[in-house]
Amino acid sequence: MEKKLQHFMNSGLLDSYILGTTTIDENLEVESFIAEFPEVAAEYDRLQENLEILAKANIVEAPKYILNDVFKEISEETPVLKMNLRPERRTPWFSIAASIAAFIFAGASFFLNDKNITLSNENQVVVEEIFDLRSDIEENNNKLENVMLQFMKLNNPETEKYVLRGNSRAKNLKTVAYINAVDKTSMIDVVSLPKLPEDQSFQIWAELQDRMVNLGILDESERKLKTIPYMENALGLSITIEPKAGSQMNSGNNENSVAEIVLKNNK
Repeated sequence: MEKKLQHFMNSGLLDSYILGTTTIDENLEVESFIAEFPEVAAEYDRLQENLEILAKANIVEAPKYILNDVFKEISEETPVLKMNLRPERRTPWFSIAASIAAFIFAGASFFLNDKNITLSNENQVVVEEIFDLRSDIEENNNKLENVMLQFMKLNNPETEKYVLRGNSRAKNLKTVAYINAVDKTSMIDVVSLPKLPEDQSFQIWAELQDRMVNLGILDESERKLKTIPYMENALGLSITIEPKAGSQMNSGNNENSVAEIVLKNNK
């Protein structure tokens, strides 16, 4: 009997039983030894305790929301299978450990999938921000290029500078015109404009030999250097106060003029 017990203890069947790797016949053999020999039952209890300690030492706490998400995935109509367990057989800890590992794996998978979705969304936001940033950089570069071109035009030796100051009807009016007869370019810088009634506007005109040509409306909200049409053989420039409605059809006569200059190349 002692040899039989010793042979069983050295066979490793009890360890395999604990880990769940034995066959049905081996299970019956192990369970019979556990029921017959106190030494085997004590060793079985010890091995289960060790497995429990090992499982607890390696357990990882799943996120709190995992349990609720798992419950949502389980259909309420899923049938419950009743299992007839042998009353004399204790639940092996490998089953508990396997269940814990499966639960942790499911939780970790859900957690990682959620993280991947979050990271994907964040990456998309970053890509869009980079795209917007590139657009802003391109727009700023274009603005800088325009400023540099205007600066070069202003500093061109061929560019003439003309200051137009308002008369008694527009004392606070001041604009600066830059005209380059060689490059055939004209620019105007609105420094200050008096406030006008809503139905009136300031307009700039080019004086030719036989007529006045409208070059556009001056608006104080556009206080920046802007390009105006260049008029060949213009004798001078004039700023007038005109009605907004149909103002482009007005003649820019002297009665409406509040500022004017004579161009140097046509003196």
